[in-house]
Amino acid sequence: MIYAALLRGINVGGNNKIGMKQLKETFERAGMQEVVTYINSGNIIFADHEKRTDAHMELSELLEQAIAADFGLQIKVLVRDMNEMHRVMQALPPDWSNDDQAKSDVLFLWDEINNADVIEKLPLKPGIGTLIYVPGALLYSVSREEASKSGMNKLGGSKVYSYMTVRNVNTTRKIYALMQAAAEK
Repeated sequence: MIYAALLRGINVGGNNKIGMKQLKETFERAGMQEVVTYINSGNIIFADHEKRTDAHMELSELLEQAIAADFGLQIKVLVRDMNEMHRVMQALPPDWSNDDQAKSDVLFLWDEINNADVIEKLPLKPGIGTLIYVPGALLYSVSREEASKSGMNKLGGSKVYSYMTVRNVNTTRKIYALMQAAAEK
């Protein structure tokens, strides 16, 4: 099975620095195959051919332990398989972009908050931007000119923020493309 591991909070503001080459080696030592990293924010595509009862939880725990052992950091790892990423990509409007006109993100959710009710817990002001729940993620887009008015800039201070990891739509699309390429091998 092909997976994406999305690490939360590495290489942000000079904190939790982890080199991608070393991270790739950590994943390989943990038994993952065909490991590919994408940009410095902790996106790792890999194959795991073990039969696991609860693959997501087992892989998350295994990889968190490997990162702690190799880097001395407590980093949360969210694992998504091809089917889950496909569901997100199907729900992601194709015209959404992350550029000078729009800010569009995918907020990947840990199980603790993975339900449609999480929308009510966000600091989003009604009528500004678009927010879509899909199992495993929230899709959010707002024009750059309204982004500061949306309330989402207060997300970092909310309770739910520690149970998600955010990627912009461009990065999310690239992760999915890398997963598809790995699946074709």
